[in-house]
This record gives sequence, structure tokens and C-alpha cells, in this order.
Amino acid sequence: MESFKVAYFCWESMYGERVGGLANAATHLAETLVKQNHEVHFFTRGSIPDQAVNGVHYHYCQPKGDNIVEYCDNMSKSMVEQFRKEDRFGKFDFLHFHDWHPVQALHHLQDRNTILTFHSTEYGRNGNQFGDWWEFREISGKEWYGGLIAKRVTAVSSTLKNEVMTLYNIPESKCEVIPNGVVPKEFRAEIDPGEVKAAYGIHPYAPLILFIGRLVYQKGPDLLIEAIRMVCKHRWDARVVVAGDGGMKKYLQERAWDLPVNFVGYIPDSEYIRLLNAADIVVIPSRNEPFGLVLLEAWSAEKCVVASNVGGLSENIDAFVNGIKVGVDPESLAWGINTMMDEPWNAGALGKRGRGKVDRLFLWGPIVQRLTDTYARVVS
Repeated sequence: MESFKVAYFCWESMYGERVGGLANAATHLAETLVKQNHEVHFFTRGSIPDQAVNGVHYHYCQPKGDNIVEYCDNMSKSMVEQFRKEDRFGKFDFLHFHDWHPVQALHHLQDRNTILTFHSTEYGRNGNQFGDWWEFREISGKEWYGGLIAKRVTAVSSTLKNEVMTLYNIPESKCEVIPNGVVPKEFRAEIDPGEVKAAYGIHPYAPLILFIGRLVYQKGPDLLIEAIRMVCKHRWDARVVVAGDGGMKKYLQERAWDLPVNFVGYIPDSEYIRLLNAADIVVIPSRNEPFGLVLLEAWSAEKCVVASNVGGLSENIDAFVNGIKVGVDPESLAWGINTMMDEPWNAGALGKRGRGKVDRLFLWGPIVQRLTDTYARVVS
């Protein structure tokens, strides 16, 4: 197989600044490319010296800016400067940009073989909430421009592909779906669920409901809090752990003051894996979800998932086969949770079948083979 030299441009990684699921996705893509005998240089943010991790060469910058748009433009400028230095030592075959943050770098390098991956859109993240906000317009404009000038465009789900085609008039012939993947062994752990529950003040036999994610409107944590009111009337001993931080945290804590909800904030990966494997149900109540990496992580741990019937969650979950899909409202969410609490044997079976689907469709090796086919189409 022909070997490529590939440059990644992404504002986050697992070995620098890390914000959300984009870091995991881009990092694993890069590492799997290296395993398949390609050379990868990853241009990203960080306050540490350049380094090589798992065969990937990381080049860091420390951007500045008075707002997120200026910050990312400054980041892009630094990335381009670093890229040009590395390009002198052997020209890169493909340049792969992730989301809108490095679009200004894409602008300066648009004469090269470029690929832009949409992991989400500004409209999807914020809907009509901030339609008149200048940053919303600026970011949406950068997404449109990136889709226009990139040689190829990929999206992490069919729903997102249709969204970017509709929003930004990207022709279907230029756009394709490359899903996210997962490393299942990273999320399956042999633990004592009762011991983990006890550490959070939960009885070993009490149902543990887990939410992990950013506490923002898009992710729907407020829908979960309202649903738990109904869940507690159905099952008095149900307990909830909410892991993650975000702008809604204080509001959510005030709404949940009388509910058995433990807001644990940001937790390290090791603790997340313990909680994930101790949980009885993983809830993903998103209002918009282009893909939903938590779904793959929960399935990797063979956990039952109750999720909103939206976006990539809707695409990937087979209802009542490997998960429960519910409406984007507290009543539907409560119904899904209650149903699985009443049928723990069925919940376990759904989780095991979810793991089977991961092994069939969401391992990084085959996904990256599809990606390299996309790279080849850039020059065909």
C-alpha cells in the first residue's frame, strides 16, 4: 500500500489542549494512519514542546485573541508557519482540517490537496438561539467558506452530511460520510460496580444512571433533570451521576436541589471508565448530536443506552435491539429510563448487542482505510 505524508490541523488533541470528543476522534484517526504505515504531523494547541506520541508528530502553538474568532485566526496563522517549516523537509501529500477552527489555515493552503471534516456545525450546536449573534454568523461563514474551498469534505454521519450540504450548498459529489470509531478495550474494565457506587454514596443495588458531557443546551442535561423527577416517582432508589462542566451547571444544580443527582464536574478518564462500567443506564439526551461518541463508549462497556432520537444517535441505534430511542422531551426520556430499570435483563442484552455493532462497524482500522480512499479521490 502506498504511504502518504499527512498534515492534521485541529484545535484540540489528546496530547495538548483537550475540549471534547473532537480530540479523541482526530487523535485516533492520526494514530491509526501511522499504524497503517503513513506519516502524520498534527498541528494543534498546547503549551508543551513539540513531541512524538504513538508515532504521530505533534506541533504546538499558543494562540491569542480577544474572542474565539480572533483566537482561531491567530491559531491558524501559527499552524501555517509551522507547517511551511515542516513542508520543506518533504512535501505533504494531504492536508486534513477538522471543523471550522483552522479554516483560515485552509484558506492559506487551499492550493494543496485538502480535506475538511465536519464534526458538527455552529447551527447544530446552537440552533436559532444565537442566530443574530456576530460570532454565530462569523463561525457559520467560516464553515461555508471551508466547505467551498476544500477539495473534499467529509462528515461523521449521514445526518451531518445532509446538514452541511443544505446549509452550505456543498455538492453531494464532493461530500461523503466517514464515521467516528472507538477502541473498545479502552472503555471496558473489570470493576466491582457496588464498590464504585458506594464511593458515590449509592447503594450497590440501586440503579445508577450516568450522564457525561458538556453541560450546554445542545447536550440536553436540563431534559434529564426534568425526567428524573418522573423517574424518582417510579423508582425511589434511582440515582444519577452527572459528569462534565459547562455554562448550565449552576442552573442545573438549582433545578436539581431536591433530586438524587450528584454533579461531579470534570473527571479524569480513569474515573469515567469506572463510572461507565458501574452504571446501569447511560443517558444521552442531546437536542442535536452529529455523531455521539459516548454511544460507542457505552457500547464498548456493554451498557444500555437511552438516547434522543436525533442525528447520529438515531442513525446508529437500532431501536429495542441495541438501545432505546426517545423523543427530545422529559416525558419520553423518563419512559425510556423507567422501561430499562424495570427490565435489567433486557438492558444488559441491549448493551451486549451494542458491543457487537461496535466490533462490526466502528473500529478505527476499517474506518481509516475508508479515509485513505477519500484522500486518493482528492487527486483522482
